[in-house]
Amino acid sequence: MRTAGAEQWVPHDGGMRRVRAALPDCRGCDLWKDATQVVGGEGPVRSRMMLVGETPGDHEDKEGHVFVGPAGRLLDKALDEAGIDRTDVYLTNAVKHFRFEREGKRRIHKTPAASQITACHPWLTRELEIVKPSLVVVMGSVAAKALLGSSFRVTQERGKRVELADGRPAVATVHPSAVVRSDQFRRDFDQFVDDLRTAVALLG
Repeated sequence: MRTAGAEQWVPHDGGMRRVRAALPDCRGCDLWKDATQVVGGEGPVRSRMMLVGETPGDHEDKEGHVFVGPAGRLLDKALDEAGIDRTDVYLTNAVKHFRFEREGKRRIHKTPAASQITACHPWLTRELEIVKPSLVVVMGSVAAKALLGSSFRVTQERGKRVELADGRPAVATVHPSAVVRSDQFRRDFDQFVDDLRTAVALLG
């Protein structure tokens, strides 16, 4: 399905309050039809660090807040170990609606399609314009496709300084949900924390 994209719904003047007010009306792709609600970014509007995840999960979709499920709890722990205060960073997702498929009564996360990532990109662009972070932490392949291009491979480039299209420095890492599901949890958690520490070091 071709998507019109979110461009016509994104306010290009005003601040984050106006962006958050406009988000629920977005019909840039078809994900709004089945999701409970849109889930926008949260955090200080002038954060030095922005963390970009992939898409809301089941908990986020129901509660309307970013990173409040199992992946969010793991992220909180990793941020703490890396010396980052969650209240100091801006957290958002590349795609603002939950994509899922049903298995009985359960809603199972499904990776957004490339067209859905593209359709939602104007919202992420506007967030970057408003927040003006000094550094972006790109978490997971969906966020990497949105910000670093379809050919970028997180597994090959994680933990390194890279640049967004606008020249802004960034660090790519896995999505915390991948650590939650890992068979080698301690190793992967420690590596995730190391990637966050690299981000802190780059901020200076």
